[in-house]
Amino acid sequence: MSLRIRLTLLYTLLFVLCGGALIAITYGLLAANLSRTTVTEYGPDAPPPEFIDACKRVLNGGPTEDANLRGKCQAAYDEGLIAGVESQREATLAALLWQSGLSLGAATLLSAAAGWFVAGRVLRPVQRLTTAARAATEHNLSARVALGGPRDELRELADTFDGMLDRLQRSFEGQRQFIANASHELRTPLTVMRTSVDVVLAKPHATEAEMVGMARDVRAAVEHAETLIEALLTLARSNGGLHASEPTDLATVAEDVLDGTDRRDRQFQSALEPALTTGDPILLERLTANLVDNAVRYNEAGGTIWITTSTVDGQARLEVANQGPAVEPGAIGELFQPFRRLHERTGTDGFGLGLAIVASIAQVHGGAVRATPRPDGGLRVTVTLPG
Repeated sequence: MSLRIRLTLLYTLLFVLCGGALIAITYGLLAANLSRTTVTEYGPDAPPPEFIDACKRVLNGGPTEDANLRGKCQAAYDEGLIAGVESQREATLAALLWQSGLSLGAATLLSAAAGWFVAGRVLRPVQRLTTAARAATEHNLSARVALGGPRDELRELADTFDGMLDRLQRSFEGQRQFIANASHELRTPLTVMRTSVDVVLAKPHATEAEMVGMARDVRAAVEHAETLIEALLTLARSNGGLHASEPTDLATVAEDVLDGTDRRDRQFQSALEPALTTGDPILLERLTANLVDNAVRYNEAGGTIWITTSTVDGQARLEVANQGPAVEPGAIGELFQPFRRLHERTGTDGFGLGLAIVASIAQVHGGAVRATPRPDGGLRVTVTLPG
């Protein structure tokens, strides 16, 4: 039984119950107001015709031998009047009952038809939702309900469904773009390896130096691919949610990262105060390492890097800032997208995954990341995590 039929039956049943209650109340009130009178002397039987004829003569002024006949006639008249009133009462109540029943039956049919129509109108948005859901596939998420009208529960449901389709469409498009970019990045070291091998194999008598050069090129390409795969696995792990959670001090994590960082010729200034949070220590270390690596990589020669940890308003905060080329404010959002590089960066200068991994790890820990350009060049990235 469809929902429309069930709603129609529900509307009709409610109408019948309310109509029946209204008829019962009306019948009871009318019966209470039409007073019942009992015939006492003659009862329900009519007086004999001789008595009626005698009463007519007496009432018309004719002679009579019975001195009490006039009183008897008056009493009979009163009894007849009372009997007529009682008969009229019963007839009125009976007419009310069956006429109301007929009216209720006719009105029930009309209410069923109206209920069927109203149920169809009410369920029309649901049908549009069903149509949009059936039309939505992995390759086509453009269908939308776009329900108009007043902002009621069905409108909110339709808007929520449209919002869900928007998020799914962005997610699928992002996944497709991510897969395409990852494939392109992985193809680069494979191309290098193939080219190096083909060049050596094309020579009939390759020298030992050429073989060693090929081996070095292949090794560098393998390391490049290995680093990229490790970054992709880290990003996938952070997107998959927390698998371990324990109290962690960001100050301690930052100290460990700084101890293992290749600083090149960069100058570090650190102010590490306790910043306690709860999460996956490995992912939090990767988050910090990516920020420091970016600050080293995209800095100027002999530039400065500032790293601070603190607790502000009960939240743990990690901030990494660096000198370097100026960054346009409009390009900040692209830095947190996978495989997105600024125009100053080349395909061999990182993979464009560092800040994407940072944003993913912060999000899975219930935190947030904010990046702002520094006035004299470079970037300041602030990560805030629950305390």
